[in-house]
Amino acid sequence: MGGPEVEPELFCFRFWFCSSVWVSSRPVKMNRFFGKAKPKAPPPSLTDCIGTVDSRAESIDKKISRLDAELVKYKDQIKKMREGPAKNMVKQKALRVLKQKRMYEQQRDNLAQQSFNMEQANYTIQSLKDTKTTVDAMKLGVKEMKKAYKQVKIDQIEDLQDQLEDMMEDANEIQEALSRSYGTPELDEDDLEAGWSLGG
Repeated sequence: MGGPEVEPELFCFRFWFCSSVWVSSRPVKMNRFFGKAKPKAPPPSLTDCIGTVDSRAESIDKKISRLDAELVKYKDQIKKMREGPAKNMVKQKALRVLKQKRMYEQQRDNLAQQSFNMEQANYTIQSLKDTKTTVDAMKLGVKEMKKAYKQVKIDQIEDLQDQLEDMMEDANEIQEALSRSYGTPELDEDDLEAGWSLGG
């Protein structure tokens, strides 16, 4: 005879509980066993790549300089040697060095072109960033201007202008009143003619 029967609902619950415990504890055990994965380093920037390429180009330039020195040495040897197998051997060495020099020069030129292309791309990216910064600043300026305009009311400005105009008129009237002369005889055109004749 078989064991005691288990209700389907109870069986499903036990299966789910055991599975959950196993799955939730498994990563912990695996991490303890293998260790956590290290976070990936960020990809190099264009500036980093330009620096790397320029460094390689400088290294190649040094190799070219050493090969130039070897060529000068072989050239001096060839001038002093007579025609024959020994001189031909030195010539072959010089040709091999010259071939290496040409190869390095080609590599250097390729690296220089790569560096130039990346610098152009970097300049374009930086220009776009600067443009975005400028546009953002302009947007903020427009927003602030709109906010300021909302606080300024044309009607209030016109009222202030009217008040200033009235106050200026009042001030002029006060000045005229204060500068009024007293005891000065009234003069007419005859007095003016007489004054001109005396002056003449």
